[in-house]
Amino acid sequence: MEQTDEPIHHPKQRLLRKILLIALTLTALAITVGATYVGTYRPAYRPAPELMIQRTAERVERGRYLVENVTGCMQCHTDRDWTLYGGPAKRSSWLGGGESLTPEQGFPGTLRLPNLTSDDETGLGRWSDGEILRALREGVDRNGRALFPMMPYHVYRHLSDQDATAIVAYLRTVAPIENPQPATDVAFPVSFFIKTIPEPLDAPVERLDPADSERHGELLANVAGCEFCHTPRNERMEPLPGMAFAGGRELEGAFGNVRSANLTPHATGLGGRSRDEFIGIFKAFAGDGGSAIDVEPQNNTPMPWSDFAQMTEDDLGAIYDYLQTVAPVENSVDSLRPSVDSRLTPVDRLIEARASNVDPVIGSQ
Repeated sequence: MEQTDEPIHHPKQRLLRKILLIALTLTALAITVGATYVGTYRPAYRPAPELMIQRTAERVERGRYLVENVTGCMQCHTDRDWTLYGGPAKRSSWLGGGESLTPEQGFPGTLRLPNLTSDDETGLGRWSDGEILRALREGVDRNGRALFPMMPYHVYRHLSDQDATAIVAYLRTVAPIENPQPATDVAFPVSFFIKTIPEPLDAPVERLDPADSERHGELLANVAGCEFCHTPRNERMEPLPGMAFAGGRELEGAFGNVRSANLTPHATGLGGRSRDEFIGIFKAFAGDGGSAIDVEPQNNTPMPWSDFAQMTEDDLGAIYDYLQTVAPVENSVDSLRPSVDSRLTPVDRLIEARASNVDPVIGSQ
């Protein structure tokens, strides 16, 4: 019988090879389909509202108050002066965009903090009022791309239509600043996940009754970022269960390294402080207030005292009323800074803060 070097393929081997080939083909197909899906996935969004917001004096002033003293826009979209206490916003870069965040700072890529002025090339000059309004509350830019959720549109969606349009009206009055910035470039898989977050508004948002102090205060405490900074979070930025407003979240930046205060009504938080005292702590920074205190940048605080000091007493009181309703949590926070005598009055705390460069609540915020 003639011999050959050709391998002998048994039926079972041929079957296994076919199965393996089919499996590899299906896997490659699944990867291709998955990559196409991920690459082409678009966030949920609706067409931008077609409207031209009238810039009445009353509406613009309401928008100015919200932007500068409540919503915290200045904290991200304006360079801050960390040589002064609380890092007040620099007038020279008013809403012209903040410094980009980078992987060196722990971000998944490069994140620009956009220019909100009316500059045509680098700001919002070519955006319609409806596109700005949609971005503010629904989380997509004028081209339907998802905004990075550090922009708290999921919170701002609860702003009433009146307040949201007031913010747009005010932004239209801000002097244009030309400020070219690097493009946002978020790494995968975060770049995909952020596309799943935006959610279109499907109904008007009515203004809360200011007489309902607790509900009004809840909205303000979230819109002003109190919950974001004063609730500890895990590595995925999810709030820890049962720790709402309990403080202890470590914050690190140009201001140094601090931990946020406990704002719950427990004795280790706001317990024992009256409504008037709570308001007074903020109002101690009105006028020149904190912005007049020289401080070494690494010993500063991210708490924008001079901004929040301009909130109305009614709004500050509403925040206090709401915080009194949250679950008290025992959490004695080491602020990482020397503390001051808690028995001092708000004004005395401010004087002490000028001397020691610490926050007048529990040492640091």
